[in-house]
Amino acid sequence: MFFSFLAINFGFSQDEEVQPHPAEIDSLAQDLEGKGITIEEVTYEKKRINPLAPSKAAFYSAILPGLGQIYNKRYWKVPIVWGAIGTGIYVYSFNNTEYNAARDAFKRRRAGFLDDEFFDINGDGNGPDISLEALQDAQEARQRDRDLSLLITIALYALNIIDANVDAHLKQYNVDDDLAIDFQPYLDLNPLTNKPNYGMALVVKF
Repeated sequence: MFFSFLAINFGFSQDEEVQPHPAEIDSLAQDLEGKGITIEEVTYEKKRINPLAPSKAAFYSAILPGLGQIYNKRYWKVPIVWGAIGTGIYVYSFNNTEYNAARDAFKRRRAGFLDDEFFDINGDGNGPDISLEALQDAQEARQRDRDLSLLITIALYALNIIDANVDAHLKQYNVDDDLAIDFQPYLDLNPLTNKPNYGMALVVKF
């Protein structure tokens, strides 16, 4: 059974690689060559498709943003990915620092302390330079900006994964012109006159 299975697979592989020409094409070629028209044989190279490539690219980008783009050999996208995600992380960190400073000052001011960094900014001893209400507004504004920058950074991270996955799919998509629209000669037999009709056919391949 093992050798039979190998023989069947070998036969299928030969059928996939070697495909005989249809008899109509051979007959048409002989007729055209008899009239001094030469037909060149066109060969096509079959490319193997790796179904795991998109998954690998998405996995690499999930581990390290930009790594999937390197796997797809789209090196020009790596600085864009790093710049976008790095900017999002920087904005989040900045707003988080400002939020913590405003929150700590607000809490100390509510507790009765007058030694926070926003109490006497000018150093003239005529504080508070920033009121308690202003600290509360600044705290809420920084918190809102921090949360928004976090959402944008997560969206950029997800977009990096999606880009790597879709790009890997498109790299394996066959966009050869020969597989779209082609003009081919055809040979048809007229049933009334019993004479061959020569012409060109528009072939659309999907």
